[in-house]
Amino acid sequence: MQDIYASLGISREVYEFGEKILSGLRARFDAIDATAEYNQAKVLAAMRDNRVSGACFAASTGYGYNDLGRETLEAVYASCFHTESALVRPQITCGTHALALALSANLRPGDELLSPVGAPYDTLEEVIGIRPSVGSLAEYGVTYRQADLKPDGSFDYDAIRAAIGPRTRLITIQRSKGYATRPSFSVEQIGELIAFCKGVKPDVLCMVDNCYGEFVQRSEPSDVGADMTVGSLIKNPGGGLAAAGGYICGTAECVERCARRLTAPGLGKEVGANLGQLPAMYQGFFLAPTVTAGALKGAIFAANVYEKLGFACVPNASEPRYDIIQAVTLGSPERMEAFCLGIQAAAPVDSHVTPVPWPMPGYDSDVIMAAGAFVQGSSIELSADGPIRPPYAVYFQGGLTWYHAKTGILMSLQKLYERGLVDLKGIN
Repeated sequence: MQDIYASLGISREVYEFGEKILSGLRARFDAIDATAEYNQAKVLAAMRDNRVSGACFAASTGYGYNDLGRETLEAVYASCFHTESALVRPQITCGTHALALALSANLRPGDELLSPVGAPYDTLEEVIGIRPSVGSLAEYGVTYRQADLKPDGSFDYDAIRAAIGPRTRLITIQRSKGYATRPSFSVEQIGELIAFCKGVKPDVLCMVDNCYGEFVQRSEPSDVGADMTVGSLIKNPGGGLAAAGGYICGTAECVERCARRLTAPGLGKEVGANLGQLPAMYQGFFLAPTVTAGALKGAIFAANVYEKLGFACVPNASEPRYDIIQAVTLGSPERMEAFCLGIQAAAPVDSHVTPVPWPMPGYDSDVIMAAGAFVQGSSIELSADGPIRPPYAVYFQGGLTWYHAKTGILMSLQKLYERGLVDLKGIN
């Protein structure tokens, strides 16, 4: 085994260090496998209950009227997420698009949007209008407020109660940490927050950005009161096979509003050709629980490797996991670049490419991204990225298999080791 890793450029010192780390993780990996088994059965039940057949894989074009496969796939998502309805379309280009769609469809001029979990992910700043942008919610007369988290990352319920007002129409809850070093939230925590907000204002809508969190636990935010649960198919639920797309699962009223915003008033869910994408969308969703489990193991391995070397990790090496993202605070641009170079070198696609920081659209600072993916931008595939700004944290996620995630982490450590940016000597 050491020889095959050596053929990839991983030294004996790095390989042996990784194996020592792995020896203490078997029990945690067994627990992840048990969750994957549960979620696999849940997905299978949804497909059986909705009578998925070969006819569901047929391509549709043009208007896409009477698309059995599209309608059945949406019924599968609604069954699995335990919601009244679902919108699952390749025309939704990414997670940000799905969130923008859900927000713009369910907010009206004069309404207020509230984030009770602090600042949103960078790309939503322009959607909301925190950073002025053409077409933002602010341009349409939607205002925004936020209640920051407490220093320990917990909800500030007093601040949230004070922030909810007569015009608060929708509350957006970001499950994952984004480009922050706060904790990600469990489904149980999200359920408590939703119950609190609806206790203050019963008619308020609660939307959960579920990106990176699907199938990490045995339940989803839609199981604990979310009116809309939103995500991207090039993250967990696409299983690495979906070429594009996003989903919105929720109440029939909210989802219908989203459908009419995606297409047109009067058309809604009735149109939208699948363009031959359905086989990958079905099969990716079927594989998603096991693919997510592999990515989760990779994140835990990463935390244990880098915390052992003295780097702050969120979550830390022993904390429970509520998404697939692992933040590692490396402390310098040089370490970030070396880490990302290793992830890129371990990729099956574009392994020869050197990632460099660049002014990526939607972000207010240069971002470095490593991702040699079969699907461009797929975050369920092995990738790492981060903004080049203090505290110089890199965000690692994905891996279509656990073994690929493991290789990526070893390669990232190898590049740091080669450049003298970490010291493996004297570490037990």
